[in-house]
Amino acid sequence: MAKEAVKLIANNKKAYHDYFIEDTYEAGICLVGTEVKSLRMGKCSVKESFIRIENGEVIVYGMHISPYEKGNIFNKDPLRPRKLLLHRQEINKITGKIAEKGYTLVPLRVYFKGSLTKVEIGLAKGKKLYDKRQDIAKKDARRETEREFKVKNLY
Repeated sequence: MAKEAVKLIANNKKAYHDYFIEDTYEAGICLVGTEVKSLRMGKCSVKESFIRIENGEVIVYGMHISPYEKGNIFNKDPLRPRKLLLHRQEINKITGKIAEKGYTLVPLRVYFKGSLTKVEIGLAKGKKLYDKRQDIAKKDARRETEREFKVKNLY
């Protein structure tokens, strides 16, 4: 079977800055037709979104899918809660992890895998302020070494 094309729609860079991502899962998402059309146009944001498990169902809140321009009465609320589709075994495993202190679920990216819309969710643990500072320092050091390397190669 050939690899299916993966087309990225939205990415959550803020999640990598605010959390340590310990585990990732791929979930399907329940959408209506106009939302899929809007996603095909790339109109999606997952920056401020979060995920909760309620009554054994995984639900994403705050995920903004812009209304489809040609959708008229069929458009749904752009910020409505949407159900994510995972296997029962995965949901039970995630629920056990979230019961531990400091763990949360965050959407990392939204993408098309073949013709299906998928959401990559991450089991995350919050970073403290000093962790964020360390990350910024590492990033600056890496950028500086790349700049020096580039200058050396020019001469």
